[in-house]
Amino acid sequence: MANDMPDPVQFCSHVAKLHKLSTSPNNCFGFHVVTNQGKFPQAVEWDPSWQSFFTKMLKHSIKIDSQENGTIDALSEVSSRLIDSVIPLLLGPLESDGRTVKPCLIHGDLWDGNIGTDRKTGTIYIFDAGAYYAHSELELGMWRCQRHRFVDQEVYLREYLKNAGISEPIEMFDDRNRLYCIYMNIWASAHHTGGIDRDMAYKDILFLVNKYAPSSDNVLP
Repeated sequence: MANDMPDPVQFCSHVAKLHKLSTSPNNCFGFHVVTNQGKFPQAVEWDPSWQSFFTKMLKHSIKIDSQENGTIDALSEVSSRLIDSVIPLLLGPLESDGRTVKPCLIHGDLWDGNIGTDRKTGTIYIFDAGAYYAHSELELGMWRCQRHRFVDQEVYLREYLKNAGISEPIEMFDDRNRLYCIYMNIWASAHHTGGIDRDMAYKDILFLVNKYAPSSDNVLP
């Protein structure tokens, strides 16, 4: 297999098809066995609410990162405000005013290193999954991370959204994407002590806190 970036049309249509055709066995978010993000187990116990499920996943990832890299007071403070004040404002609207979120089977760790293209046939394969049923847009959080090649190639995001659409409220999509990227970067920080991933997560947390739950003590420069 080649590890070149996959054909965006074929790749994104397959990812969107996985999300659209998959069906949770109990209409809940989670998975029937514990799956891993890298070497760490994820918090994938079944939950009927996307906001509740994602909040528990994020809290778990922050706990693991703190165990691996130590606790920083400033990060702990803004992370608490993200969880308590921002997440309800960002994810709550997905499940209000008659809206619902479909639990979709996602790969869970879909970066370019987990994708290969058959050199002879052009068939695309994805592997090394940390799968569970989630909001389909969570899959795209990984594509925002600066360490991956997806971030410089917006054609993949455009192709995916052309096939799958955007959840309502549409105007909150980019902020949801930033929130989902935070989750992915915190896991990367837990795996790579001293890397930039925690700093990237911190900056994105500050951005969302300043936008949705501002105070005078954490304004971005």
